[in-house]
Amino acid sequence: MLPLLKKYPVLFICFGIALVLLPNLDVMNVTIMEARNFITAREMITDNNWLLTTMNGEARYEKPPLPTWLTAISALVFGVKSVFAMRIPAVLFIMLITIFVFKLSRKITQSQSFGLLAAITVSTSFYVIGIMIEAPWDIFTHGFMSVAIYYLFCFFEAEKTQWKSALLASFFIGFSILSKGPVSFYALLLPFVLAYGFSFKYKRFKSKVIPTLLLIILALAIGGWWYLYVRLEDPATFLAIAEKETGNWSSYNVRPFYYYWSFFTQSGLWTIPAFISLLYPYLKTRVRNRKAYKFSFLWTLFAVILLSLIPEKKSRYLMPVLIPLAINCSFYLDYLIREFKNLKNKRETIPVYFNFGLIGIIGVVLPVLAFVFLKDNLAGYWFNFIIATVLVFSMGILILKFLKQKNLRLVIICTVGLYASLILTTLPLKEALNSPDYHPINSEISNRLKLYQFNYIAPEMIWEYGQKIPQIKNEDGSISLPKETNFGLLAIGVSPEDSKILQENYTIEEIDRFNLNTASKESRQYKDRLVATYYLLTKKN
Repeated sequence: MLPLLKKYPVLFICFGIALVLLPNLDVMNVTIMEARNFITAREMITDNNWLLTTMNGEARYEKPPLPTWLTAISALVFGVKSVFAMRIPAVLFIMLITIFVFKLSRKITQSQSFGLLAAITVSTSFYVIGIMIEAPWDIFTHGFMSVAIYYLFCFFEAEKTQWKSALLASFFIGFSILSKGPVSFYALLLPFVLAYGFSFKYKRFKSKVIPTLLLIILALAIGGWWYLYVRLEDPATFLAIAEKETGNWSSYNVRPFYYYWSFFTQSGLWTIPAFISLLYPYLKTRVRNRKAYKFSFLWTLFAVILLSLIPEKKSRYLMPVLIPLAINCSFYLDYLIREFKNLKNKRETIPVYFNFGLIGIIGVVLPVLAFVFLKDNLAGYWFNFIIATVLVFSMGILILKFLKQKNLRLVIICTVGLYASLILTTLPLKEALNSPDYHPINSEISNRLKLYQFNYIAPEMIWEYGQKIPQIKNEDGSISLPKETNFGLLAIGVSPEDSKILQENYTIEEIDRFNLNTASKESRQYKDRLVATYYLLTKKN
């Protein structure tokens, strides 16, 4: 396998990610951000809204359409109702990020083994995988920008102007803007440009000034045409949405400047190595390529600082930081692989033993704890549980064994194996944890009567229903009564005043109560917005 890995590293990266992520791609419940995006993709297909995008029949211009196009194309191929189909593009973009982290790391260090180490680190970082279902459009904008950054690096490093690299960089910057506006431009590209200047310098740049200007113009044209189109076609709605989105930057989810400074914990498995890799005075004398290490260190640092300057902060906004952080962390892992057997200083060895020892112990203990908590709910899941137990327990034992032998290369491989085993074998057990109150929307109601919504209905429910659910309560509080004599109504929290209006006009019968919460009501994960009552309304004579 090793000669094949050296000869076809990109193929192996794609195969490894596909093997781990694809089998259980549709197991996790659709999240609120996914639901919004999937509904938009569905309506692109069903209503032909490819440019003036909608969600539940209403304009949705908050997000540019490129990721939605890709998702809609996947849905056309694999099925518009398939969660698997909707998530495939996000998996492909995890591959894309991993491939270009590998290519960039290999280029800056001239080492294929280091590139593979960086690829492994980024593809197993917790939030790189988590962002796939929490906010899937982020993975697209940062994926495109990762490609652009690689070609920008090639462009900057070339002795002569590389027009091919410049054009590719401009196209992918444009695609990134067309995926989520300037988000990745600010959070990933700008820190890269600053870090490159401090580390590699902009040598021979005078001859590249004009190509750089053309690159920027072309990127803005590719990324900005849709905004201009919508601004001309639907100016009032576009300006209202733009004003609201801009206002959110300074008034919504406002957090203190230091909110992001635990960012390294988002790397999951690599939390402690990631933290130590940020101790620049310690590691700079231990790496094989100090200039490349300085570059990844500054790129990470600038990204965190720039994100910290924006008042609006969410943990998922940190995802782009994990890209340079993975490269930075790999310098420390590379040092451990080379030198751990020779380390005598306990201050250097204790963090390593603690980090990987803890992971190994978790691998050994987790099956036992899972059995204790799940034993009464494993009917129908015993095969999955046994496979999960064997793999996770074995990986935990191997991690501890190789750690004792100070073989960090095999420790890291088994750590990745543990991570892959957990994703492959434990996700199907999720349904064993579902609350008995979990009651999804049954497909029968879509075959009965026209369905309307009253007040707010969660996007997850609209996605699961499979069609648009028109709103009958207007923004000003008035109610627009449907023309149908009989219709269904999905409602949350009807006020006495609204109930009185409905009862004056209709006979109301409660039919069902849907609950998309997989957690129990006592849990912190329980959300009232995922519960709605289904009524049958019949017009009075």
